[in-house]
Amino acid sequence: MHHIPTVIIGAGQAGLAMSRCLDRQQIDHVVLERGRIAERWRTERWDSLRLLTPNWMNQFPDWSYQGDDADGFMTAAEYAASLEQYATSFSAPVITGATVLSVCRMPGGYRVESSQGTWHARTVVIATGHCDVPLVPEMAKRLPASLCQLTPTSYRRPDDLPDGGVLVVGASASGTQLAEEIQRSGRQVTLSVSRHTRLPRRYRGQDIMWWLHRYGVLEDDAITADELESARSLPSIQLVGRPDSSNIDLAVLRGIGVRLVGRVAGVQAGALRINRNLAEAVAGSHGRLRRLLARIDIFADAVGAPAEAHPEPFAVEESPNSLDLAANGISTVIWATGFRRNYSWLHLPILDASGDIIHNRGVTPAAGLYVTGLRFLRQRDASFIAAVNDDAIELAESIQRHLDAATRKAA
Repeated sequence: MHHIPTVIIGAGQAGLAMSRCLDRQQIDHVVLERGRIAERWRTERWDSLRLLTPNWMNQFPDWSYQGDDADGFMTAAEYAASLEQYATSFSAPVITGATVLSVCRMPGGYRVESSQGTWHARTVVIATGHCDVPLVPEMAKRLPASLCQLTPTSYRRPDDLPDGGVLVVGASASGTQLAEEIQRSGRQVTLSVSRHTRLPRRYRGQDIMWWLHRYGVLEDDAITADELESARSLPSIQLVGRPDSSNIDLAVLRGIGVRLVGRVAGVQAGALRINRNLAEAVAGSHGRLRRLLARIDIFADAVGAPAEAHPEPFAVEESPNSLDLAANGISTVIWATGFRRNYSWLHLPILDASGDIIHNRGVTPAAGLYVTGLRFLRQRDASFIAAVNDDAIELAESIQRHLDAATRKAA
């Protein structure tokens, strides 16, 4: 068994940022990665995917974008390459091909078993991320076996799909991007819509992320358990990163022929039950957009940004209450319904009723055990890549205090 102060689980952006902060504080550690550095960005992203955040925003401790396209958006492959370069820049102690099998308590810390060995660590940081396992509802099992069912992590390109129409379930950034790409490929797409947040790519002369970052909306703290739970329940955004900074929303999708229906609620007699919530979801999304832009307008007016009208409300007719897949020629369903976390290897009583880790700003109830890379870990921008910077800095300080206290106690 290897003995070490800290083990980090996961070598994505959160794990590497954590590694750099521990390196700066000269805390010996290893980073265990089940595949390669940035494995999910290499193997669980569709071909055309680009980041939602502009390049200038994708910063890590002691690293920032140095290219000539600061306002552009990296592809998944480019981002994976940048993470590998970042790891190389400070010789991150990453052990690849090390699948973690078990984490449990033992005297003086934790026992971390992996396919590449076992460690006794005084502290452990779980950095496996928010987008762990696609969340596919149980109703999917009751659909015909002949139906092709995918998630955003298994979809790659329209040409791979069988002939016929496609139902995309979920109107977040992933769902809307896939719906547009597949519709433009010549297939008829039906999009199942629930709560979402509409955003323009650019507003009043700047990228929307510039306003959110500059105005401080992304730094709204979510400290208490109630506030954190409320933040996590906020609807996902509709946004896309493209060289032309174009928008994506339901109006765009309907304009190219995508059929919009309400939220899929179940399977009944070979058809999908559809909630009649489409008009409500669309109206709610516009209300959230209007309130957000009104906040930005206060700051934009103060700095003399060019005036711009808010996007017009988007009206829809209510959807039918059922959808017969065969009758509508639908041969593929893509479940863009979010993610869940898989902590089957974590043998500690720190999970809530939904299976998520209980924590306060990344500090769990188990002394010396931390988590990073989750949505709204400390504040709103934890949904975006840049948030791992401040999260890692704060957690590294907490780890240092824990290790110092353990040393004093042992003395």
